[in-house]
Amino acid sequence: MAAGPLVDRLLGGLPPEAVLTDPDVTASYAHDMASFCPAGSPAVVVLPRTVEQVQHVMRTATELRVPVVPQGARTGLSGAANATDGCVVLSLTKMDRILEIDPVDRIAVVEPGVINAALSRAVAEHGLAYPPDPSSWEMCTIGGNIGTASGGLCCVKYGVTAEYVLGLDVVLADGRLLSTGRRTVKGVAGYDLTRLFVGSEGSLGIVVRAVLALRPKPPEQLVLAAEFASGAAASDAVCRIMAGGHVPSLLELMDRTTVKAVNDMARMGLPETTEALLLAAFDTTDPAADLAALGALCEEAGATQVVPAEDAAESEMLLQARRMSLVALEAVKGTTMIDDVCVPRSRLGALIEGVERISEKHGLTIGVVAHAGDGNTHPTVCFDASDPDESRRARESFDEIMALGLELGGTITGEHGVGVLKKEWLAREAGPVGMEMQRAVKHAFDPLNILNPGKLF
Repeated sequence: MAAGPLVDRLLGGLPPEAVLTDPDVTASYAHDMASFCPAGSPAVVVLPRTVEQVQHVMRTATELRVPVVPQGARTGLSGAANATDGCVVLSLTKMDRILEIDPVDRIAVVEPGVINAALSRAVAEHGLAYPPDPSSWEMCTIGGNIGTASGGLCCVKYGVTAEYVLGLDVVLADGRLLSTGRRTVKGVAGYDLTRLFVGSEGSLGIVVRAVLALRPKPPEQLVLAAEFASGAAASDAVCRIMAGGHVPSLLELMDRTTVKAVNDMARMGLPETTEALLLAAFDTTDPAADLAALGALCEEAGATQVVPAEDAAESEMLLQARRMSLVALEAVKGTTMIDDVCVPRSRLGALIEGVERISEKHGLTIGVVAHAGDGNTHPTVCFDASDPDESRRARESFDEIMALGLELGGTITGEHGVGVLKKEWLAREAGPVGMEMQRAVKHAFDPLNILNPGKLF
């Protein structure tokens, strides 16, 4: 399809400022933050502000058989938002209104372009909290969080995005508007189509409105830092904490490589003598007592030092160090491949030890940062993208880590999604029957295969 007729048809239902055709501008929308993921050249980028405008885009795309790639802030790490040649990039960042906050029903109704942190701050004014908090929460959008079923630092206690999406308005491939779910706490009427869209990476429909569950705002959390002489010892501490019935609001792990990278970037003063730094937090009414009990378990597991934060400011400094981990690791060599392998908590130590062996085998720096309480790890391969041999070894390391995760009873992605990067691995994890059923679902919602084609499958 020539860009001229396509653009003319789009302009029939969109204001001129919402349709971008300058090649230099459209090229800037071609990809997300993932490495090793091919991206095509969009024919046009559209930035709708209303549901009706999104419907017009999808009707036009269906009539002209043009692929559509939905996008949020493009902070994703799997290539799920990457353009295909000749596509319409549908950027939803202008649909950024918080439509409603209801303290009685404890819900928020939002458009997909709302920034995660902006929603958190808005509901906090009502004494409420929206718990899912990806590390990119100051940039990522709620629509993108829904598309990849994002997690975050507090998932060990509060769960992931899927547990907070009560209902959705979705524009289908042919432009029809589908409403799923509810505004109530309970509801089991029919198939759970809402959950089906969560994690679908824009391949089944375009989310244009979401009803999100909220929780009462918890007390301020206090953080504890525990140093360990090995990742295995830190993993043992995690197992002791969870087996002991503790419910920390955060339980995160940073290995020595990650700690050094954060210090190099931000001069945070984290202890570089440790092989693994475990961060734990409680947001209970007596967090100091809870941290003391957790600290004792860390010492039993071999912690060389346990240091509880003295106040909220010191706690926030530690959390900021954790949030900047992936950016800091990218600065080590200029490029990273970020794995997203989730394993049973009991196998966390085996995964960390396996990553160390893979790092030594390929002669590459691989930092490990993890949502340890969930068993969700982000082994991050650092390499020089201008060096073909390093790039090859980086890709081999990435694949070996994925295989290791499956061998340990885990999954290829805990929160980043499949996108382009992990299509082969999805097939391995799901198996032939599982893939057949997933393709059948895709065909039912998008028979022309125009919604984010080439992703997932």
